[in-house]
Amino acid sequence: MPHFGLIDNSLGPEEYALQRARLHIRGGKRRLRQGKISAGLVTLYDAAVFALDWYIASPERRSKLCIKEGEDLKDDRTVFEVLKRSGVIDRSFDYDLFNKLIEKSLEQELPDYDYRDILDNFESLMTGLGVMPFDESGLPPEDPSTF
Repeated sequence: MPHFGLIDNSLGPEEYALQRARLHIRGGKRRLRQGKISAGLVTLYDAAVFALDWYIASPERRSKLCIKEGEDLKDDRTVFEVLKRSGVIDRSFDYDLFNKLIEKSLEQELPDYDYRDILDNFESLMTGLGVMPFDESGLPPEDPSTF
């Protein structure tokens, strides 16, 4: 994965999740450009999961969410629904469709898949969460040998 050896282990949980999300956004987009469509999509999925983790890791942000009793905030789909319900993100990103695409990507390479729409929607989601935009020069240098 694009984060191997790049994340400072002294980071706290919130900073770790944000840095991992951003590293995976950068790496996922690179893989897509290289034609490694399935690997790129799976990498973006990892970025999404850690972006959700980052958002709810902040006590200040979390206190403003409409969390129902018994909701499992360790489940990414649940966190996504909480954020939607709370008005943090809009309803334009179809998380279920994204998950189905990721499942397919895990089973096979998708060399002819046109990823532009899903990437645009993904970037909109990351912007809504506050993970994007970011200055890539603030990240550790990329190691292209990570795949």
